[in-house]
Amino acid sequence: MPGLRVSAAVFAALQLLGGCRPTPPEVPAPPPAPPPEVRDDHGAQSLRAAVAESLRFLRKVPGGRPLGHWPRRVTAEDVRSSLTEFLALLDQPPDSGGDWPHRVAERFDFFPAPLSAGRRDVLFTAYYQPVIDASPVETADYRYPVYREPDELRGRRGRARKGAGYSRRDIDVLGSLKGRGYEIAWLRDPVDRFFLHIQGSGLLRMTDGREVPLNFAATNGRRYTSIGKVLIDRGKLDRESMSMQRIRAWLAEFPGEREALFARNERYVFFRLGEEGPLGSLGVPLTAGRSAATDHRVYPKGALLFVETRTPVVGEQGELTGSRPFGRFVLNQDAGAAIRGPARVDLYFGTGDEAGAQAGYMKSTGRLYLLLKRDRARFN
Repeated sequence: MPGLRVSAAVFAALQLLGGCRPTPPEVPAPPPAPPPEVRDDHGAQSLRAAVAESLRFLRKVPGGRPLGHWPRRVTAEDVRSSLTEFLALLDQPPDSGGDWPHRVAERFDFFPAPLSAGRRDVLFTAYYQPVIDASPVETADYRYPVYREPDELRGRRGRARKGAGYSRRDIDVLGSLKGRGYEIAWLRDPVDRFFLHIQGSGLLRMTDGREVPLNFAATNGRRYTSIGKVLIDRGKLDRESMSMQRIRAWLAEFPGEREALFARNERYVFFRLGEEGPLGSLGVPLTAGRSAATDHRVYPKGALLFVETRTPVVGEQGELTGSRPFGRFVLNQDAGAAIRGPARVDLYFGTGDEAGAQAGYMKSTGRLYLLLKRDRARFN
């Protein structure tokens, strides 16, 4: 979902807090670091799939086009050749000389996140694709519309980015778009609709038996405001225990306050029905556990990243029971309105309630490295 996800925006617990403002790197990017203890706790099949999607995006981009300016000017060809080299190492048989993570450490430069002075860690949150009951027509049970982008906003994105589009209150309370043919589905629950906007995509389980991907199309250009931060500022919830689950519980306890609270976040998302999804800001499908959203002003689009952090362990009743180490390669395939600066990363955890429960609790610090293929002259 370009520019929002959760990305697209986007997003789970801390994105709801809105605790990330634009913070470009304050210090020059460091030189390559000694490789960390390279490992990967997920499956090679998912890693190959995610790399393939980045390469799918890169095939449409001229090789000389810059995709980023850290740690140097990084072109589409730089990223493409790095991913091709990585796949070649991944596909080598085990008896070809050391395990593949070791070979990656030998043949790639690892650039640690360019953090400001005194900061060591990156903050990781997560997002997911919700599965939501929906109807293709309005009924007594399905009363909350999901809209496609209004015609009057198309081709006027510059104006829309300055706030020319309808606000959330205009659309959901005053009905500015109602009955004008922009509805593409109706939902049962306004809370589900609001969180669908935060996540940036969803899978609609239609009353006629179909499952239809719902993908990001555009926004109204209004400012994103975190309702989690609003609740904290008002003393309704505390920052330490903040999670998506806590926000949902508060909304269920105080339904009379949710309309005004939702209106505080004026940023509104328009969707489109698709055949595959969820799609990230690169326009390719995201891979559960392998796709990440970053600030693309810092990290090159489609690039390979290595993550060291911890992820939540969730019990059978959806409760947080602990955390586990997380070390793996991910692909930079998405962006988000709340993901700004080098110290923020949002990990895509997948589809459905289990992924949503884990994403809702995800708020952990750790290390992030960008990988670029080393000059062959240095290891031949």
